[in-house]
Amino acid sequence: MSTQQTLPAFYQRPRPLAAERDGDLSLAPAAGYQFAAGSNSVPVIAAEFTLACKHYPILFLDGAPPQAVALLGMRNGENLFVGTDGAWEAGAYIPAYVRRYPFIFLENREKAEFTLCIDEAATSLSHGGPNKLFEGGQPTEVTRNALAFCSDYQGHYNATTEFVEALIKADLLVENRADVTLKDGQKLSLAGFKVIDESRFNQLPAEDFQRWRERGWLALAYAHFISVSNWAGLVDRTSQRPATN
Repeated sequence: MSTQQTLPAFYQRPRPLAAERDGDLSLAPAAGYQFAAGSNSVPVIAAEFTLACKHYPILFLDGAPPQAVALLGMRNGENLFVGTDGAWEAGAYIPAYVRRYPFIFLENREKAEFTLCIDEAATSLSHGGPNKLFEGGQPTEVTRNALAFCSDYQGHYNATTEFVEALIKADLLVENRADVTLKDGQKLSLAGFKVIDESRFNQLPAEDFQRWRERGWLALAYAHFISVSNWAGLVDRTSQRPATN
């Protein structure tokens, strides 16, 4: 699991949206999730832990800042929840990080502000289509909804980072790895991630436990523990899908 990316996962050529440049740009209403087929993990925000934990292991990656992620596959470059038709598996929760694509907030650190951007490499974009991003020089409902979604996501992302940093400060995260043998005898190893040490968590001082409860962090830790049960399902899915290389 690599934490070194020059660009966020999926995004190839993100740039700011501008009415004068993107006046005829349109977004396909249902383009599928083929863009996510090569990512075996994506960030998850605290607000979706209770949903994501029902389907994916929730893990923690080092970085600046550190991240909580949902594991989508055992092999690098393989998302077990996206089919060959680009559809996400029916009934499986789709993380917000995936749903916001091809939009994204990028930070202008000099101005201390975020700008709504779009990945101009996205296949869901076209020129002259009916689902326009701008009309008469003004953002359409599509763009306004994207702005609201990305703004909400950024707030939750910052709150999630605060939670992960609290885990680090309390020395609750430990290195882990997964070594599995598939039904055909193939051996796979997955490393580079951390999990919450449950014994250390249970030994949190009473005052810290109270503070974590008030912040809503206890529920996030418990969701992480619940999510561990999804490892077996990932192994089964991996056995059913042959390696592509």
